[in-house]
Amino acid sequence: MKQFIAVALTVALFTSCVKVNFNEEGNNGGGSNTDDPNETKLITGTIDRSITLRKGVYTLQGYVYVNNNAVLTIEPGTIIKSAESTGGEKGALIIERGSKLVAEGTPNEPIVFTSAKEPGNRAPGDWGGIILLGKAPTNRPTSPAPIIEGGVNRPYGGTDPNDNSGILKYVRIEFSGVAAEPGSEINGLTLGGVGAGTTIEYVQVSYGSDDAFEFFGGTVNCRNLVALGTMDDDFDFDFGYTGNIQFAVSLRDKPADSDAANGIEADNDGSGTSATPYTRPVLSNFTFIGPYDTTGSHSNHNYSNRWRRAVRFVLRNSLLIGHRKAGFSIESDASLEAYKNGESEFKNNIIAVYAEPYKSSNSAILSAADMQAKAESEGCLTLATREEVELTDPFNLTNPDFLPKAGSPALTGGSTAGMHAFFTNTAYRGAFGNNNWLAGWASFSPKTNSY
Repeated sequence: MKQFIAVALTVALFTSCVKVNFNEEGNNGGGSNTDDPNETKLITGTIDRSITLRKGVYTLQGYVYVNNNAVLTIEPGTIIKSAESTGGEKGALIIERGSKLVAEGTPNEPIVFTSAKEPGNRAPGDWGGIILLGKAPTNRPTSPAPIIEGGVNRPYGGTDPNDNSGILKYVRIEFSGVAAEPGSEINGLTLGGVGAGTTIEYVQVSYGSDDAFEFFGGTVNCRNLVALGTMDDDFDFDFGYTGNIQFAVSLRDKPADSDAANGIEADNDGSGTSATPYTRPVLSNFTFIGPYDTTGSHSNHNYSNRWRRAVRFVLRNSLLIGHRKAGFSIESDASLEAYKNGESEFKNNIIAVYAEPYKSSNSAILSAADMQAKAESEGCLTLATREEVELTDPFNLTNPDFLPKAGSPALTGGSTAGMHAFFTNTAYRGAFGNNNWLAGWASFSPKTNSY
């Protein structure tokens, strides 16, 4: 995220939003309902009552808001292609506080949100993405509530850590990312104050023009996330996010946008204040794959991990491979102190990057050498080359294989001892052991897929 925006909510009516009315159950009046997406195959305007989209192919046009506590349910195997509205507005799906998105695909029938363009013509930024807004805590004031970025003028956050914004499971989001204005973007999946009652598992964001996943506060826990070809950050944490995430992989292509592009970027807030709750993601079993070398890769490709602006963190049992400028970077005095005194953790990880495996913004608190010594005393390995990690084919953009080879150091050394019961204990490090959980539902060829 390029900057942070929190302004008071101004209650407004958007003339571009058209209320969608659906047939009431038991309506025997005959005829068809031209506002029902199941009939028109068009999703537009405002959805203010619950509806199920039956399996099929739909077009999402312009900004679509789900509000009034409505539940939008999408059946497995559904394809939603986003196109510009007649006024030129790119599409986005916004689930407001109190409403839910239930998009529960299956390994054989994932739900796909993608560009309406033809194969070969799709590109990052063809449409906005998905925004989920909940009532879980952030470190922003609750009155007035913060406004989510992306130009949608909708509030997020609250006081319910177990708030439920629905289910996203076996879902792909492709060619997303729209900048409403400089520093205010819609990401592939934007999560604002989303609570732990929400289920987010097996979600892939591919070729987004901004971040793949961004968490603005909240407590939601996630599993099995994939970021492919992200132009900015793969995982971005801000404004007091305190959830748990296990099993995630990011694979970077050579292009990047005008901002520094990281595997993780994390801040307590935009100014590095001591606002609470501190942003403190608890992460395990991540595999971060950078472009590794400088041949043809954009100069803005940055770090595997960028912890800054008073953020706290836990990262365990993970692989940091191939990023061109640094691996494990801490950029603020408060974040360095938190790592030094144990409020933050970096344990049982493997680092094999192009340059500067450890990077400190203030050697008087903790130098890069101090960071390395601490990390290696807590189970980390620092390797000279990416090859020494011995993954099968991790840099293949269209058919990667992230599983460790026999004898790989990634097959041992993992532990979740002392972590929350959410985490599954694994002996291996990284997102994969011997099981490829990408099989069936994930895709690494979205540019040429026929939908």
